[in-house]
Amino acid sequence: MTQSQVPKNAHLPSRLVEGYGAFLHGRFGQERDRFRHLSEAGQKPKIMLIGCCDSRVSPEVIFDADPGEIFVVRNVANLVPPYAPDDDLHGTSAALEFAVMGLRVEHLVVMGHGQCGGVRAFAESEADPYQRPLSPGDFIGKWMTLIGPAAQRVGKPDVSVADYTELLALESIKQSLINLRSFPCVRILEERGRLNLHGAYFSIASGQLQALDESSGAFVQVADDQYMQAFSEPRF
Repeated sequence: MTQSQVPKNAHLPSRLVEGYGAFLHGRFGQERDRFRHLSEAGQKPKIMLIGCCDSRVSPEVIFDADPGEIFVVRNVANLVPPYAPDDDLHGTSAALEFAVMGLRVEHLVVMGHGQCGGVRAFAESEADPYQRPLSPGDFIGKWMTLIGPAAQRVGKPDVSVADYTELLALESIKQSLINLRSFPCVRILEERGRLNLHGAYFSIASGQLQALDESSGAFVQVADDQYMQAFSEPRF
């Protein structure tokens, strides 16, 4: 069905309706017992993942996760604000508090990705003094100021905008981990060995996943053998 053929009284885009139909005849039909259990017992994920709202980067797809396995929060550029209790509205902080104190997750993962549009907009404004800056009066402009400390550590751009964007994306993951530890509940539980923090970076183009080694500050390839095997297998 083309866009022009969508009934005028349709309540959802046709792509979603078609996808829902496939879900009913596929995964839901095959996992009825699992969904029933989730409905009755509630969610008990062990992992919270903070990712980017970029439509190309779906944590559930990347990690082949079943419903109820990962508590996912997605925002622009997978940023975590510092602990700042006040009268403002804090969506990411509220979700973090719920995951840590309510669901009692055991792992917090901040996952960035390649070619992030939010990070690139910040990088372009830093690299070109004539570039129109992100407006501080808009939501996105204010939000992206969270990258500021990471940009200071990276320094002034002396490489291409594309390379600078990737450097900022990696460094901003480290900054989000710093900000996570500014939350008392996160810091205390990590110190007690009840909570583990992780940084990850996914390449859209290559499918490579890297994890942060905080002892060295470097990102290292995850499941290297499986990655090489996947791309050495013949494709039909």
